[in-house]
Amino acid sequence: HAVDLVRAHQGVEIDLDRIPLDDGRTFELLASGETTGVFQLESAGMRRYIRELQPTSVYDLAAMVALYRPGPMDNIPHYIARKHGREPVTYLHPLLEPYLVRTYGVFVYQEDIMAAAVGLAGFTGPEADMLGYAIRKKKSSVLRSLKNKFVTQAAERGVRPETIDAVFTAFEPFERYGFNKAHATCYGLVAYQTAYLKANYTVEYMTSVLTAFRDNAEKVAAAVAECRRLGIAVLPPDVHASHLEFTVEGQAIRFGLLAVKNVGQGAIESIIAAREADGAFRSFADFCNRIDLRLTNKRVLESLVKVGALSTFGHPGRLLDALDDTLAAAQADQRERASGQISLFDLAAQPSSLEAPLPEAPEIPTRERLRWEKELLGLYLSDHPLGEVAERIGHFVTAYSGDLKDESLDGERVVVGGVVTGSRTVVTKAKATMAVVTLEDLQGAIEVVVFPRLYEQTTGTWSDGVILLVAGRIDHRGEEVSLLADAAWEWDAVAARGEAAFASEVAAGERGSRGRGRSGGSHPNGTNGANGRRAGNGYGHADGNGSGRAEGTGSGSSPDRGGGDRAARSTATMPPVPLPGSSEPADFEVAAPDLDAPPLPEEARPQAVASAGGPTRPVEAGPAGRLHVRFGVGIGPDVLQPAMATVRDILRGHPGGTRVIVHLPQGAGRAALPMELRSGVAYDAELVADVGRRLRPEICSLELVLADDAFDVSA
Repeated sequence: HAVDLVRAHQGVEIDLDRIPLDDGRTFELLASGETTGVFQLESAGMRRYIRELQPTSVYDLAAMVALYRPGPMDNIPHYIARKHGREPVTYLHPLLEPYLVRTYGVFVYQEDIMAAAVGLAGFTGPEADMLGYAIRKKKSSVLRSLKNKFVTQAAERGVRPETIDAVFTAFEPFERYGFNKAHATCYGLVAYQTAYLKANYTVEYMTSVLTAFRDNAEKVAAAVAECRRLGIAVLPPDVHASHLEFTVEGQAIRFGLLAVKNVGQGAIESIIAAREADGAFRSFADFCNRIDLRLTNKRVLESLVKVGALSTFGHPGRLLDALDDTLAAAQADQRERASGQISLFDLAAQPSSLEAPLPEAPEIPTRERLRWEKELLGLYLSDHPLGEVAERIGHFVTAYSGDLKDESLDGERVVVGGVVTGSRTVVTKAKATMAVVTLEDLQGAIEVVVFPRLYEQTTGTWSDGVILLVAGRIDHRGEEVSLLADAAWEWDAVAARGEAAFASEVAAGERGSRGRGRSGGSHPNGTNGANGRRAGNGYGHADGNGSGRAEGTGSGSSPDRGGGDRAARSTATMPPVPLPGSSEPADFEVAAPDLDAPPLPEEARPQAVASAGGPTRPVEAGPAGRLHVRFGVGIGPDVLQPAMATVRDILRGHPGGTRVIVHLPQGAGRAALPMELRSGVAYDAELVADVGRRLRPEICSLELVLADDAFDVSA
């Protein structure tokens, strides 16, 4: 569609198969991370990574598309660091270098598994393909057989056992889905082509993006916001200029009528046909007389009036007051024409001489017009509640409402800005008051959860119409997403201080926050500050004997191999534990407000850094392992009971052979009572992540004990 628009409006013929693959403007656009509307590169997480990557070839795009999948996603920071020389390019074994040289030694594609099997273990092509299939499809029996063969044959070729283990560890993330190279390359090429069009034919490309997204109000809002950022005007619907779809109008984009709610294609085609047959409509009455009212009912006309598509005839207040009489007269006239009852006098009469003037009526308030636009177009078009600050506020925020749905950002701390358009208070079981606030930004609405402590400090802040900047963690619950606020500022005060001062204040509040992204450092439990994921990935340094040393695992943990403490605790911090419904609304689960994790004090940072270098948690355990589940000391029953229910549900969802011992709190001054569950659990990184997502470490922690002389509940 974009190619067709460029041909029609600029007379340029584009063959996407022949465009230059080294276009400077395209790579400048990609390096900026401003890739809204670009195929595969428009999510918030991908925009951040593509900005860090600074791609220089289609191969980089293909690799990023492949890496941004549940399996190899943890390898993204290593790929970027190695590309830019911040991390040495190493291989788990020298034999892997010919296969992984283009990806800087990082496992990116499904074919990389096959290549490692051929290079290290001498597998045939079909055997390597079967190994990849067994990993992707989790075919345990097939995988065991092939792993034994891999281990045996690799050992025969002189590969050391620890290298073999490290290679298989690098394979493991691909169980969670990875791309094959052909798929990723095609996606990378299409990503480049769309970026090329956006960089070089911006108006035409964004018009095609809006047309493609017209049935998705959130994506239309995001695309319109991007047009505003690019300085492209998006003109409102107009019965004299709009067509079915979005269209190019000079250096602007005209809103398509098909994107207006309640307006069907038949009605629009009738409007366009009447306009093209007899020219511009002279008045509201002329418009109603000339279109086919069998296809255009009162609801359609009301919607067109409310979005301003008929504003050339008068302001919406006057048009709505005149609608019933004008529509009735036009319908009667069309019925008479259809029955052949129009007289010679009627045919000779000039319509304008028979039209009654529009009634006098007050102007519709701006707030009401904006509400209509949001309801019928899915966004604010003519204006925005943020008003003149909408553009400047973008320099202070780190995310927009449309970005928050990206699940890769779950748990990250971000700053959003917007105007308060609604709020409701909730009384917790502890009789404290909190709030759920709706914040509107350029892309849509954000639900902000304000816990009692913050609400008490900022009670007067959350009033309708107030423009705020809010910092907090992104929390996904199924299809719903909200922001768990930990700080809030009124816009006027922030604007007066300036960007630098505000950034420092945000960073101060973020310092030491557990499990939050954008911190640029490491979390005490081994998470990477850039994205909140565990930093290990199974890449080591090849030694002089051609072997490698694993420095992590593909899932973020590695089996302990060198003595030391065999037990490690789960300390991943995520959104607070939900409480059961009572007086709170049924659709809202409240977190424990008295357990908010404070910023990490400076004096505690050395200890946190030291703990980050400790032994990592095993990624799996069989029947010999024992998983101890402990609950926080001093937490009240209103938190403990739902926490225990959450743990029960998680454990039931991960059945396996590892024994589970739950330590039940017995009250102040009394030791917890250990109780072994009848059913075992499949202890792996997925289980740990599931617990970490739903329960904070102050509430629940996991400890896996592998030693034979470990604690026994029967002792």
